[in-house]
Formats: sequence, structure tokens, C-alpha cells
Amino acid sequence: MLCYIIAALLMILFDQAVKYWAFTVLQPQHTMPLLENVFHLTYVENRGAAFSLFAEWNSRWLFVGLAAVITVAIIIALRRDIMQTALGRWSLVLIAAGSVGNAIDRVVHGFVVDLFDFRLIHFAVFNVADIFICTGAVLFMLYVLFQHKEAGDGHPTQSTPDDHTKNGQGGKAV
Repeated sequence: MLCYIIAALLMILFDQAVKYWAFTVLQPQHTMPLLENVFHLTYVENRGAAFSLFAEWNSRWLFVGLAAVITVAIIIALRRDIMQTALGRWSLVLIAAGSVGNAIDRVVHGFVVDLFDFRLIHFAVFNVADIFICTGAVLFMLYVLFQHKEAGDGHPTQSTPDDHTKNGQGGKAV
């Protein structure tokens, strides 16, 4: 558990360092092209959720509360060893780190600092915490899709031809 906490703290520190740089250096000039019309660093204050959803409402504390609930649920899941594999556990660590990183912005600034701007595909401007959340979500989906359900004896359950016969589904196709 300690390695997950340390990793999450390092991820949060990295996210906050990048956002601090964007807030202090990038903000005055607003955008910095790295590859003209392809990838820019663009300072954006996101007051909503992903893709600035709900930005028109004062949703700051709702998102901070949601981040707190998600983080507590993830800590409980990790402490109780609910996730059976490293893939599952790391997916939760990434989601928690990203969630906390964006929550810190909301508490300190009232908005989330975004800066990565893929102009080639006109994608939403995002940040390091968003990368952690999205990567964690994809890993979590892979975990759910490919995890083996454990049987009572600790071995993965697998269907055998005998199972179909026992369930009244004879072995011959009609």
C-alpha cells in the first residue's frame, strides 16, 4: 500500500509542478506553439468538468466533493485488496492521483489549469491529471474485461464441455 501512496503523491507533485509552470510562465503569453497548428501549450482556466462541461454553473465544490468521495473509495478498495492484479490497483492509483490533482486546482484557484492543446485534431485542452485519469480509466476497463473470476479454490474458473452437459445443454449441435 505504501508504494501506491508514494506513487500517487509523486504523480500529484508532477501534475502540480506542470500546472504551476503553466500558471506562472505560460499564462501571460497564453499559447506557445511547439509544432505550429499541431501541438501548442495553451493556458486555459477550466471551470467545469471534462470538455468544460457544467462550466456555466458554480460546480467547483461539487467536483471537489466528488474527487474526495472517489479518492476515499479508491483507498478503501486498495486497502481491502479488492483489485486482484497490479493492473487493477495501478488503474485506481492513476485515477486517484488525477482526481486529487484537479481537486487541488479547484480549491486553490477555483478552476483547473489546462495546457496541452492538440490543434491538429481540435481536441479539448487538457493537463497531466487528465492524462492520469484517462489512462487509469482505460487500464481499469482492461482489468474488468480481462480479469479472471476466481473460483473458491483460487483457480480461474473455466467452462468445460462437461459443464454444458450438466446444465442440460447436450454436447451435440442441432
